[in-house]
Amino acid sequence: MGAVGRVAALAGAAALLMAGPGNAHAAAPKFSETTAIGTHNAYDKAKYTYFAQALDSGASLLELDVYVDSLSHRWRVSHSNPLGDDNNCEAAKTPGELYGKSRNQDLGSCLDNMAAWNQLHPDHPPIVIKVEMKVGFNNNAGMGPDAFDALVSRKLGSSVYKPADLLGGTYPSLDAAAKANAWPSRDSLRGKFLFELIPGTVEQSNPFDHYWTDREYGDHLHDLYAAGRIGQAQAFPAVLGAENGDPRVSRYDASIRPWFVFFDGDAATYVNGGYDTSFYATNHYFSIMTDAHSVSPAISSTNPTDAEVAARLALLAKDHASLITSDWSAKPASVLSSVTTRG
Repeated sequence: MGAVGRVAALAGAAALLMAGPGNAHAAAPKFSETTAIGTHNAYDKAKYTYFAQALDSGASLLELDVYVDSLSHRWRVSHSNPLGDDNNCEAAKTPGELYGKSRNQDLGSCLDNMAAWNQLHPDHPPIVIKVEMKVGFNNNAGMGPDAFDALVSRKLGSSVYKPADLLGGTYPSLDAAAKANAWPSRDSLRGKFLFELIPGTVEQSNPFDHYWTDREYGDHLHDLYAAGRIGQAQAFPAVLGAENGDPRVSRYDASIRPWFVFFDGDAATYVNGGYDTSFYATNHYFSIMTDAHSVSPAISSTNPTDAEVAARLALLAKDHASLITSDWSAKPASVLSSVTTRG
């Protein structure tokens, strides 16, 4: 088969599970058995004028960068300003207010936008909201995991798929539930958001911060479960960074390792390093592969062809990714909503 034929075959494979209405294939697979596409830093006004447009994009993952502002007790959404908001989230709480209100709002308003948009699109495919906690939590200032959970719960309520939903009242940990493939089908997750938490770049470079977001939220899940309050948790902490084997073993105390079933790392590192990524699919863990464009042969990080995106999706699905991400906000919903079978 020639190069054109290979691209066409891969594009066809990626189109098997297009997340559109009336597609008979969409209801069958579990959430853990598919691979979809996400958009990096979707709060950036240069990518989408309004966050509601990011939600419209069809992408299965949207990223927010959040700073805990301990002085004002606000959750700032910005790439580099810890004391101010710089984003496309609007002061909009109802569907009629979307696409026109003032932007540069805090995380609460981003969640308001999601709730309003959800009313317009109650049957949307599941969307992962990846939250990079740039400087981590500040529990001493009342801005720790409990406060985060309370904010998300107050704004989005039952539209969040939570850790307790995966446990289903049956399993003693997220690890046990994932290994049993207790994930629901993609179709049953319509109208739902899932929150992924990762440690931030500022937090990781702070020599005085030794309690990063991942471990803090892992402890939080462990403690809530022990107290019989796991239903309060709204997010899944992710193991950040591509490694071979099980990266939880060297990073976390044995007591919290079973509370990590999301893994988030650089796609090229996984693929070029020859890592055994079947570990993630075998255990039904959620694997997010970032900078998908960098995998050889590299393609555009902003506007590759539709065929190149389809081929990259198919390639990384074979490498057991659950989600692949890049800065492909310029691509249409027909591309960004693509879903295929996970290898």
